[in-house]
Amino acid sequence: MNQFLKIISVLFFVASNTYDAQLVVKNDTISGTPLSISMDKKVDELLGNIEDKCLTGRDSNNDNSSTKPSTPKIAVPEKELSKAEICRRNPRIMGYKIQLAVVKSNEEAREVGMFFRRRFPNMKVEIDASLRPNYKVMAGSYLTKQSAAADLAKIKAHFNSAIAIQYRVFCVEAK
Repeated sequence: MNQFLKIISVLFFVASNTYDAQLVVKNDTISGTPLSISMDKKVDELLGNIEDKCLTGRDSNNDNSSTKPSTPKIAVPEKELSKAEICRRNPRIMGYKIQLAVVKSNEEAREVGMFFRRRFPNMKVEIDASLRPNYKVMAGSYLTKQSAAADLAKIKAHFNSAIAIQYRVFCVEAK
């Protein structure tokens, strides 16, 4: 008798679970393939409500949303950014600097920098030690090679080997 009650309770449990679950057929959003899912009808309705909110951007906590039909969000294409907006997003960009000389020691690099500052006091000089034991002495910051051409012509009078090289520059300082 005890075995009989156990079997009936297990059968009742299995039957009640299969009774609540239903077969729901949905279409895949990417390829359109039909998907068969076994779930409760209430769960299907909740998922449908969430999908509708995602599509329309409607919030269920807002009381006015149930009375007013909401419109889908409109994607606005981005406008072309100004130089100031570009600089705010990326303070360091790939630009150009004028390489004055490549020397063997830090002292020589400082001497070249001081010589350059006496001739061109309005231009910034930078010493790059990334090629140790050699040091690069560079001047200015430019967005394009064409914008560096005018200053390069003036500098070539004192530094014959000066060239414009691609280098990371601060966007705000660049011409």
